[in-house]
Amino acid sequence: MKPIAIVLLNYNGIELLKKFLNDVISNSLEADIVLIDNNSIDNSVGWFKKHYPKLQCIELEENYGFAKGYNEGLKQVKHEYYGLLNTDVWVPKNWLKPLLKSFDTYPNVAIIQPHILNQKKPNYFEYAGAAGGYIDKYGITFCRGRIINKLEEDLGQYDKNQEIFWASGACFLIRSQIFWKLEGFDNDFFAHQEEIDLCWRANNLGYKTLAVGSSKVYHVGAATLPLSAKKVFLNHRNSLNMIVKNVPNKNRNTILTYRLILDGAIGLFFLFKLKFSYTCAIIQAHFSFYKKFKNVRLKSNSLIKKDDYFFTKNILLDYYLKRKRYFTDLHK
Repeated sequence: MKPIAIVLLNYNGIELLKKFLNDVISNSLEADIVLIDNNSIDNSVGWFKKHYPKLQCIELEENYGFAKGYNEGLKQVKHEYYGLLNTDVWVPKNWLKPLLKSFDTYPNVAIIQPHILNQKKPNYFEYAGAAGGYIDKYGITFCRGRIINKLEEDLGQYDKNQEIFWASGACFLIRSQIFWKLEGFDNDFFAHQEEIDLCWRANNLGYKTLAVGSSKVYHVGAATLPLSAKKVFLNHRNSLNMIVKNVPNKNRNTILTYRLILDGAIGLFFLFKLKFSYTCAIIQAHFSFYKKFKNVRLKSNSLIKKDDYFFTKNILLDYYLKRKRYFTDLHK
């Protein structure tokens, strides 16, 4: 058994497997390849077993989503490191070596991501992760190479290895021992932002997350869950849950109140844009959050929390009022 398993979570992604899996296998010789299937109905499993009979295939009983799907499937993966890789990511040769080497170089690093570029525009960073993620005081996410919807061209400006706050679920590596120490992803998230919550909890325990610029992968983006009302719902609900779980209690109510008001403003923006389903999704996200608030708060009570989790106070003000479009502008 090799020290690392590259683990792909699949749900009705047979076309993505046909397009990308062979290169994942050919260009990841340092790893064992594992497929976890979320009870697909498109013959993904049959196709996989026919073409790759020697590779491990873990079949789940239902579609558990990203969070619980990985949690359930990874129980059967016994490697020292997990590499979680979306099925819509193309990986080039030698992408894995710098990431594995970094675990030896930085013993306190628990989670590592490569730079994630746009598969269709390979000179530009991709929205989901870019060169490593951060959050502001109110839980709004941004990245080196991507602030709000502004995507930077990759000119080598972020190639130096850099500690970050969160790694993208599209592609990251984690020490398996720490994954289980953190009790994996939060099953209640289903999908979206569960990797940010995981990295936040790791940070609270003193573990580091790293972006390695000498490794680059190429993400189609939105292929597994395109922008929709469901995606808006999950992003807003899960972001609120993260705040309750991870922000120190003394600050939580103030930050949560501000964030709820901010979500209301975003809902009005969608309304003016005639995207009524998105506005309704934010309202539904809030009701779902209120309904389960007590349970989320109970989870929070057992977690260590830190004050210094945010890189900038308000990324929306930085972007829209201060006109800061690039990550390097933020501390000017």
